Amino acid sequence: MRSSPSTAALLSPLAALAALNLFLADVRDGLGPFLGVFLQEKSWSPAEIGLVMTLGGLVAMVATMPMGALVDASRAKRAIIVFGSVAILAASLTILAVPYFAAVAVAQAVNGIAAAALLPAIAGLTLGLVGPAAFDHQLGRNEAFNHAGNILAAVLAGVLGWWFGLPAVFALLGAMAVLGALSVLAIPADAIDHEAARGGAASPAGAGKAHESIGKLLREPALVTAAVTFGLFHLGNAAMLPLFGQAMVATAGADPSALTATTVVVAQGTMIPMALVAAWLGARRGYRLVLLLALAALPIRGVIAAAAVYYGAAWALVPVQVLDGVGAGLLGVATPGLVARILAGSGRFNLGLGFAMTAQGIGASLSTLLGGVVAQQLGYPSAFLALGAVALLAGGAYVIGGCPGGTAPGRADAAPDVAPAAA
Repeated sequence: MRSSPSTAALLSPLAALAALNLFLADVRDGLGPFLGVFLQEKSWSPAEIGLVMTLGGLVAMVATMPMGALVDASRAKRAIIVFGSVAILAASLTILAVPYFAAVAVAQAVNGIAAAALLPAIAGLTLGLVGPAAFDHQLGRNEAFNHAGNILAAVLAGVLGWWFGLPAVFALLGAMAVLGALSVLAIPADAIDHEAARGGAASPAGAGKAHESIGKLLREPALVTAAVTFGLFHLGNAAMLPLFGQAMVATAGADPSALTATTVVVAQGTMIPMALVAAWLGARRGYRLVLLLALAALPIRGVIAAAAVYYGAAWALVPVQVLDGVGAGLLGVATPGLVARILAGSGRFNLGLGFAMTAQGIGASLSTLLGGVVAQQLGYPSAFLALGAVALLAGGAYVIGGCPGGTAPGRADAAPDVAPAAA
């Protein structure tokens, strides 16, 4: 049976979108954990490495909202993705060629800005391709391919780095960037509805309406509640893995290389089914249950990590990282999905997503400080319990804010959990 022309036309862009998420999973993070190893080989001190890596994160956090606004305003979303990928590749090659502090600092700043543009650009491109009704399902597919790409890149980087040294990791990054650029260019420009991509009004009559002011948008109660919840989750979550690795190496004598490889494979492998589950739940019931499940995973993870360190049980890495995959896999879909629901019709979806991501970045940045201080003063087990307990604050903020979750698109019989922002 032959497919209809419209179905056939849709398959190719979605296949290209899947490939884009697969290949850019590695590119968005630049050199990631390999940067510290490379700079250490160049005789950098730990303080210098920490400073230059923090710089990239801070720049990305500051750039996230402006880049979201740029994606909302631009009809060149494919070009933003291509230029962002090229910028990250060029910055990484600069680090390889000129491993001096000033050059690496500038390169990390460029990486941060480019990464801040890629995330909303991919989300907006997805919304513009499939529309609000299919957005939840496609988010799950996007995240599944993204996590699969992280596993693929980690395995290839480890093998190539072992055989050919760290320069092979740079070559892998370049290959991924080229394949990602070719993937996004395979998506026809006329397949993207740019009004839908920014979360604008679906009707032709609404396409010309003025979009909501930035000030009013950022006072949207449901969006603020969601951002605070996301930020508190990352405050408790971000430091748990590096702190657990340090604790296992220090107390249980775990091998650092094997530990790192296991954490990546277990967590990313768990995130693939969790992303699909989150998309399924979001499409049918909204994101309230998805968020509650993600928040519930964090304190359980903290308790297991604390017990594992106390008793020196290195095997507990597996359940700890499975729960990491549960929380991160669910939130990876819930974050853009919920923001899209809250800001439906506002024309500011990508700016709002940038706002939520900025809150996440603030929480993640403070997480290492919180975990490190508690670990130094009270020990590793107390640090994990404290980080896990932050989920209770996140849950409290979520409940006080009215538990925004959104309902499934097209359910005219159900009252929405949150009112769409006025356009």
